[in-house]
Amino acid sequence: MSIRSLNGTDFTAMVLAGAEQLGQHAEHVNSLNVFPVPDGDTGTNMNLTMTAGVAEIKRKSSASIGEAAAILSKGLLMGARGNSGVILSQLFRGFSRSAAPYEELNTIQFAAALQNGVDAAYKAVVKPVEGTILTVAKEAAKHASYYARRTNDITELMNEVLLKAKEALAMTPELLPVLKQVGVVDSGGQGLVYIYEGFMEVLLKTDGSSRASLQKESASSAVTPVKTPAIEPVATKAAQVITPEMPLSAQARLETEDIEFLYDMEFFINRELGENAGATFDEESFRKSLSINGDSIIIIADDEVIKVHVHSKTPGDVLNLALKYGEITQIHILNMREQHRDLLSAGMDIAASPDLFADIPHEKTSTLEEAVLPADEMAPYGFIAVSSGDGIAEIFKSLGVDVVMSGGQTMNPSTEDFVKAVRSIAADQIFILPNNSNIVLAAEQARELLEDERRITVIPSKTIPQGMAAAFAFQEDESAETNREQMLEAISRVQSGQVTHAVRDTQYDELDIKAGNYIGIYNSKIVATDESMLHACEGLLGQMMESGDEVVTVLEGEEADAEITSSLVAWLEEQYPDAEVEVHQGGQPVYYYLFSVES
Repeated sequence: MSIRSLNGTDFTAMVLAGAEQLGQHAEHVNSLNVFPVPDGDTGTNMNLTMTAGVAEIKRKSSASIGEAAAILSKGLLMGARGNSGVILSQLFRGFSRSAAPYEELNTIQFAAALQNGVDAAYKAVVKPVEGTILTVAKEAAKHASYYARRTNDITELMNEVLLKAKEALAMTPELLPVLKQVGVVDSGGQGLVYIYEGFMEVLLKTDGSSRASLQKESASSAVTPVKTPAIEPVATKAAQVITPEMPLSAQARLETEDIEFLYDMEFFINRELGENAGATFDEESFRKSLSINGDSIIIIADDEVIKVHVHSKTPGDVLNLALKYGEITQIHILNMREQHRDLLSAGMDIAASPDLFADIPHEKTSTLEEAVLPADEMAPYGFIAVSSGDGIAEIFKSLGVDVVMSGGQTMNPSTEDFVKAVRSIAADQIFILPNNSNIVLAAEQARELLEDERRITVIPSKTIPQGMAAAFAFQEDESAETNREQMLEAISRVQSGQVTHAVRDTQYDELDIKAGNYIGIYNSKIVATDESMLHACEGLLGQMMESGDEVVTVLEGEEADAEITSSLVAWLEEQYPDAEVEVHQGGQPVYYYLFSVES
């Protein structure tokens, strides 16, 4: 029997199967990374993004396609990691907006939703590149619009979508020369094809009479996640100062007693238990009662459970209010004044507290509600930077960065990670330094989500050296726009290099790269390879140096060799006697050395 319409139950099952298919092949997607480096992460990012979406749609399912798609979109949006994850979230965000009015989609409406997803994804990327996941999604959606007029069977249409996606994927090397040179298809496009294969698998074994059993099956399905370290702010000692005058961080300006609503409360109300089980929940009245002595209020309610977050002066009153609607569980109360005193005495900024609501996006509220300080006492500026390596985190903290998020190629922070970081800083204007080209989109997505709350500027730093140069160029007495211009100018003067090892044999430009050899990457292009790490470093720096009198900064990774560092510094001093050479312990994984050459 053909499937002539797609409801929320069908869609949920398709999403679960698509996520599982992607999870099972995430490492294969990673292996398609153009560079033969040990940090190919497209599969990881797409899988973690889908995992976040699946967690949301399993938490609150719906038989309505419009509601189910919106639930998925929310999870994907907040869990998006890396460029591929952000693009994936935008594909389904556009899909959900098109599906919003419907309980079920026919073939014409399904095709229109796919096209709307493509439109949203292209808008999210500043400079769309063909031969990527965008092209695969675009060609598949375009064909869906054509074929939907010729069939009323969802399964037949999805099969055509999948076939066209595979065809477009096979053509990506013709559109993006670097793929052809390396001999791979686009990794993001391959990830999308795996998702579509999962969609198709469900439709092939489903007919119009089996939706009840499908709903039960989809509820028990699971995603195979790729395990990566959790993204948390890195607490570092602000006392280790590199610059003569360290700008005060936003938290350092906060007096402990200024924290008015000092109890950070999170808990659940089980509406089916307790003396008041089954009581009608008046969310607006509950919210108003909490706001009398509280702020930062989040309420997520369904028929069974109410999730509550509030900063309050009177935790007892809050719990008494909650008891009117059921039994309270998983109570978490933190005294933020106590935490602030402890962390200031240790020379640290306030880190994010444990969050029972990691999978729930905060409601958009005004700056006054979200900030710890009133607007007229907020710090003028705050900084967020992404880095990997304790030494690099120390440097950023010494440059006045408020929150240093642990991340990089192998563990990209999600959109939600950025949202939480922004909300943890009591500053009016916040600058974000992503320090990786694969993280810029997630930072931009967080900026868009919070545009009604804070003024946020994403400085598109694509490397650690660029981020350091930008932070160093910041002047607190200048305007936000002047600082933005100065930081962009600083970035333009920095040349970035990195040394790692190849994980597979490949040809890149005219370089014959062997697995295990060392490779030097200069501004995202492999320019040197050698069996010797020292010679690879010399080959890379030889191309980075121009006038010979630049400032050269060497950041040693966690697997750097002290003897090689000494030999490299001696080589630099001999070859470029007018250059100024600085060496710092970076502690970064994957890359033995990071180089910055600044004129």
